Amino acid sequence: MKKRIITLLLILFVISMFYSSYKIIRWKLNVKENNEIKLEVNKYIKTIDNNANTQYNIDFDNLKNINKDVVGYLKLNNTNIDYVVVKSNDNSYYLNHNLNNKNNSAGWIFADYHNKFDSTDKNIVIYGHNMKDGSMFGTLRKVLNRDWQNDANNLKILLITPSQKYEYEVFSTYSIDVEDYYINTEFKTEEKYSEFLLKIRSRSNKDYNIEVSTEDRILTLSTCTGNGKKRVVVHAKLIKE
Repeated sequence: MKKRIITLLLILFVISMFYSSYKIIRWKLNVKENNEIKLEVNKYIKTIDNNANTQYNIDFDNLKNINKDVVGYLKLNNTNIDYVVVKSNDNSYYLNHNLNNKNNSAGWIFADYHNKFDSTDKNIVIYGHNMKDGSMFGTLRKVLNRDWQNDANNLKILLITPSQKYEYEVFSTYSIDVEDYYINTEFKTEEKYSEFLLKIRSRSNKDYNIEVSTEDRILTLSTCTGNGKKRVVVHAKLIKE
């Protein structure tokens, strides 16, 4: 009986080792695939430095030929967040599918399916996995660091859609337990929206001294922390379009 137990434990150990190795190899291949996709689509994103301003020329026609779900391009300074954004008819598909619609554990950067991208959204919400190699939203956690927060250049977020270029300014950054309050995209009354803005602003780990009112439209970026039990969240208000 003792020999059988030892043999069984050895078998379970070997199976566990093979499974762990498979998961690691699969993760590395998925990350490699997405990094290659990012390099490929970068040829459709042209930048022109004009004095202090950077102009963007994005070929959305070709991007939509790659994936019809493309809705925009997102950039956050001093992070690796420099991605084409997609939107599905749910918030699950792009958790495990990439821009080429292939199964991929790293997923892709995607907007909440409730968002319309027609300039009526009060809160555009964009998600991405917190990848250990720093891809996707793996560097979003930098927004919680004082060094990042104290650089004014980092506080501007760029979102470009096929019809418009939007510039946002960060007004709240924090880490919080898993919840769905901050990802509300629509509000029944102006009062409800006002309460929402006050609450997410009060959560910030830094006072950015930026006023936000019900006349403002905002952008929210969200990712999980390493253990998956918390979320890193950034809120920014629209300042230019």
